[in-house]
Amino acid sequence: MSPVRYAVSLDPLAHLYHVRCELAVAAEGQVFSLPSWIRGSYLVRDFAKHVLRLRATLDGAPAAIERIDKRSFRVAGRGALTLDYQIHAYDSSVRKAWLDPRRGFFNGSSLFYCPEGFEQAAFEIAIAAPDAALCPGWKLATALPAVSIDTAGFGSYRAAGYEELIDHPVEMAAFQRIDFDVDGVPHSLILSGRCEPDAARLAADLGRVCHAQRELFGQQPRLERYLFLTQVTANGYGGLEHRASTALVCARDALPRPGQAGLRKGYRGFLGLLSHEYFHLWNVKRITPRRFAESKLAAEAYSQDLWAYEGITSYYDDYMLLRAGLLDAPAYLDLLAETATRLQRTPGRLAQTLADASFEAWIKYYQPDENTPNAAVNYYVKGALAALCLDLTLRLRSATSLDEVMRALWTRYGRDGQPVPESGLEQIAAELSGLDLGPLFDSMLRSTAELPLAELLAEFGVQASLRAASGPADEGGRGEATPAALWTGLQLRSADSGIAQVLNGSPAERAGLAGGDVLLALDGLRVGNANWSKLLDALTPERTVAVHFFRGDELLQTQLTPIAPPADTWVLTLAEADGAKLERRKKWLNP
Repeated sequence: MSPVRYAVSLDPLAHLYHVRCELAVAAEGQVFSLPSWIRGSYLVRDFAKHVLRLRATLDGAPAAIERIDKRSFRVAGRGALTLDYQIHAYDSSVRKAWLDPRRGFFNGSSLFYCPEGFEQAAFEIAIAAPDAALCPGWKLATALPAVSIDTAGFGSYRAAGYEELIDHPVEMAAFQRIDFDVDGVPHSLILSGRCEPDAARLAADLGRVCHAQRELFGQQPRLERYLFLTQVTANGYGGLEHRASTALVCARDALPRPGQAGLRKGYRGFLGLLSHEYFHLWNVKRITPRRFAESKLAAEAYSQDLWAYEGITSYYDDYMLLRAGLLDAPAYLDLLAETATRLQRTPGRLAQTLADASFEAWIKYYQPDENTPNAAVNYYVKGALAALCLDLTLRLRSATSLDEVMRALWTRYGRDGQPVPESGLEQIAAELSGLDLGPLFDSMLRSTAELPLAELLAEFGVQASLRAASGPADEGGRGEATPAALWTGLQLRSADSGIAQVLNGSPAERAGLAGGDVLLALDGLRVGNANWSKLLDALTPERTVAVHFFRGDELLQTQLTPIAPPADTWVLTLAEADGAKLERRKKWLNP
């Protein structure tokens, strides 16, 4: 089969990638398709909507294009076929494509059509450098294997098949590059955007996290390289995993600056994000659910096991900071307490099972609205705590642990590129432990019962207790123990006095307030985003006060009765322990 050749040139001012595709077509009527979604992000994004000025030629003559559906078309005839088109690239997320004079980024799923029948063909990609006067100092970073590139990284790359082509994002900018070695594998942290980080500290800390994860999986797989492609912004956060890299967004102040000591919250969160996406190198990219692996990316693919891929990864992301020696046990327990608090404050945990949250990610998690906290549970958050409960149960009642389960998933499936069947993790956990884990999995995954966190943690010498929050900034864990004066169960939007969410059963719900309402006054005083908490604190518990608000363009009034805040904030602390409990705790928290 002849190779498929792509050439990409850049028009940063117009935010356009110019793409040319060349291939030899032997059969009549070649079909081309773009994906509708990108692996690792479960929302139909319809990348084809960004395609402009699509044209085709066969043997140099114009060829007709027949539309099949929103993402596919057919070119009649056979011979030397050339496609020319443009991609408008102005999406700053990690899922699509971006281009302006400061930075370029793209996922292959946004730029490259897949020619039907050529899925396993060799692909060659030539990326031309932009105008140096417009984009001074630009370099290119990607984990795609290079064929012939210049010192800045522009030139020709190759991919062994379409899936490989679209699983290596490309970053272009006058970026900073921090290189470090992990067990003989070259790693690089690419930072695009204004920042002055402590490069040595980043390399050292991230190297320790990567080493801890590679040790878990026996130093496999052996990669040619791994890249952390990071866009630095004012307040961004997020990532998307790929087979030899990850695309990330981080806040500028999350990066450590030279001379800064200690593990600040923002930097700790950034390390957790890096750890999360790196763990996906195994869990998702190679230990892959069969139902996702079989998808051609044309429509949604459904699995009730998504919790096992995102939730377990969320359990290990902070756990690996502990193993890498970047956190001590009390600080790690604080992070677990924050996760447990997020779940506790979500009424939707009592409305949706974890299996259903996994299955319905396409319409619930990725399409949130004002009622999401009441209607859905986050499979990252509850999934991480379910993974914790599974790990502690295995350590308590058997001679194995979740580590061994993950290693077994790697050796049986991931190492050889075999996708995992539904409930594969459940089966392996039961097999390795010799336990009947059906009741535990049924309770955690297929019911809305509360997780047995406190009971299991007690067996490891960890005391778990609930307290009232000290205020809106209290996310859980140790710290301020004085509770806030009053609680209404509503959350304001970040920029104004509009209501973002109202929790089920709360005073705000009983007052008839709803998401989208704009608060004007509380007890006769003007409400703003900055003074809402102060106004509440000045009130007396159980005293009913007037609230004025807009719903649409109508001015309305209601009566609100704030109450004492609920005990919805977890604290996890090391308790006095000896004997078996102390030994179990040491193996878990001091591996």
